[in-house]
Amino acid sequence: MVRFGILGCGRIGQVHANSIQRITNARLVAVADVSIEAARACGDRFGVQTRDVSDIVSATDIDAVIIATSTNTHYEMIDLAANGRKAIFCEKPIDLSSDKVRVCIKTVEDAGVPFMTAFNQRFDPHFGAIQRRIADGEIGDVETVSIVSRDPGPPPVSYLKGSGGLFRDMMIHDLDMARFVLGEEPTRVFAVGSTLIDPAIAEVGDVDTAAVILTTASGRICQISNSRRTTYGYDKRLEVHGSKGMLRAANVLENSVESATSRGFTVAKAEAFFLERFGAAYLAELQHFVEAVLAGQKPKPDAQDGLRAQLIADAATKSRAEARPVEIPA
Repeated sequence: MVRFGILGCGRIGQVHANSIQRITNARLVAVADVSIEAARACGDRFGVQTRDVSDIVSATDIDAVIIATSTNTHYEMIDLAANGRKAIFCEKPIDLSSDKVRVCIKTVEDAGVPFMTAFNQRFDPHFGAIQRRIADGEIGDVETVSIVSRDPGPPPVSYLKGSGGLFRDMMIHDLDMARFVLGEEPTRVFAVGSTLIDPAIAEVGDVDTAAVILTTASGRICQISNSRRTTYGYDKRLEVHGSKGMLRAANVLENSVESATSRGFTVAKAEAFFLERFGAAYLAELQHFVEAVLAGQKPKPDAQDGLRAQLIADAATKSRAEARPVEIPA
């Protein structure tokens, strides 16, 4: 049994709390939040105690913590949890500073505690199937990857001010997915971005529409397209082309009913948002973490995976600002 404490009782913290209650060898013990009201509401919802962060990381009845606080607090929370010898499940990004991420990695390694970066999309059954079938050689050598991610609408500008920008906040999932299916590390990125949806986003130095081209040392290419707006639900697609064929994961729709009339064929909209689209992935990633902790194994993706995605996001941010291709640090 892995006994959990959750740090951060916002939307994603509650998603993880719900997952814990569905895993037989996991139990939620306590929650904490900078907002006492939010912590109490979450604790009441899931029938657990509300404690201070310091109490959770030092508790003898808690084995692991989920860090679901705001990104700017992750560095401190990781340090506290590692010193408390707790297994750590941390939401992405680990930190907006790659140098701080490296410090976190050393802290975790020195403490000898398990650490997992929550790139949940690796655990999506559709994307996971693509990666396994690539590994089995079904489409031969990977040549090109195409990833589309479009949200129904942008988050509040107040959130974007501290998000680190679209490449570090939204696209970082796609950058990790590119690494997951390419089978080779990207070495160069060229990024472009525009503000086409809300001028207020440009005022805080961010973009709402972007694309990148990643290339690897052997010449494999990945193209990623992001937008903060759709009219048809959450648009999330993946296509991998190889020397022997192609694998594709289309959008997951609200239902599978297809209508055929004199006006043509129609299907349902895509799932409303990422919480619905990746519900199974959120459960599967936490199940993997629990199983790894109980088996004394290293969970994946780990802190190094978090760092690699962050370095690509940093390089993409620089590429857009300087309007040129940028080498990705090794």
